[in-house]
Amino acid sequence: MLVFFFVSSTGTFMVASAGNFHEEVDLTWGGDRARIDDAGNVLSLTLDKASGSGFKSKAEYLFARLDMEIKLVAGNSAGTVTCYYLSSQGPYHDEIDFEFLGNLSGDPYTVHTNVYTQGQGNREQQFQLWFDPTKNFHLYSIVWDPQRIIFLVDNIPIRIYQNKESIGVPFPKNQPMKVYSSLWDADQWATRGGLIKTDWSKAPFTAYYRNFKATTSTKTSSPSASSIKSKNIVWQTQGLDAYGRRLLRWVQRYHMIYNYCTDYRRFPQGRPLECRRGSS
Repeated sequence: MLVFFFVSSTGTFMVASAGNFHEEVDLTWGGDRARIDDAGNVLSLTLDKASGSGFKSKAEYLFARLDMEIKLVAGNSAGTVTCYYLSSQGPYHDEIDFEFLGNLSGDPYTVHTNVYTQGQGNREQQFQLWFDPTKNFHLYSIVWDPQRIIFLVDNIPIRIYQNKESIGVPFPKNQPMKVYSSLWDADQWATRGGLIKTDWSKAPFTAYYRNFKATTSTKTSSPSASSIKSKNIVWQTQGLDAYGRRLLRWVQRYHMIYNYCTDYRRFPQGRPLECRRGSS
């Protein structure tokens, strides 16, 4: 089994135990399509032709590691999107995205990642998973600190977005964010650019969640009983060790299918500044 290689520096932090969904999240839309079962240990989101569904965390976070185990929609899920992300509010919001794009049965799932700062995104990287994410639960993690954002799948880093404010690139570090997730119909763009539409005869579509956990330095809203209660704890990291960097190179070499930094046709006036000064 692979272990996490993320190294903590001299700062201290606290780890929340795996949260009970009744205590940790609010079901925000979709009526009874969003459900919490098994005494709060399992959450499910369902999409049918009438509506999708979603939830959000009760707490906000400013720098954290957020872990969630998810079992994605099985079978022919083309046209559906399951989102797991951090976001603040307002027109100049920050956002850190995992989006799982549905597929025809038997095709690999596409993982779409993006980072928004001050309302501006367009920093997409996409990957195809090296396993079937519908047969079992897998761990999806966002590590966000003042220096970088790391996206992980089963503790394997797939992407790092570095803080490059020193060269004039904004970085999300001032706005607390909540955790959001939703399952919705996006067949106008999701599967092969919208070429494959949702097959509603396969509905309802359902994704499952468990073992939400937050490792955090600051929680800005009133914490629940199972959450971290410490304030203003120093959060510092050293990023990836040598083993972690090797895993990142493996994923990006064999499983990355899109990188905005290498999309020269998209940026005829020159690629984004962070791309010219090093990969994001």
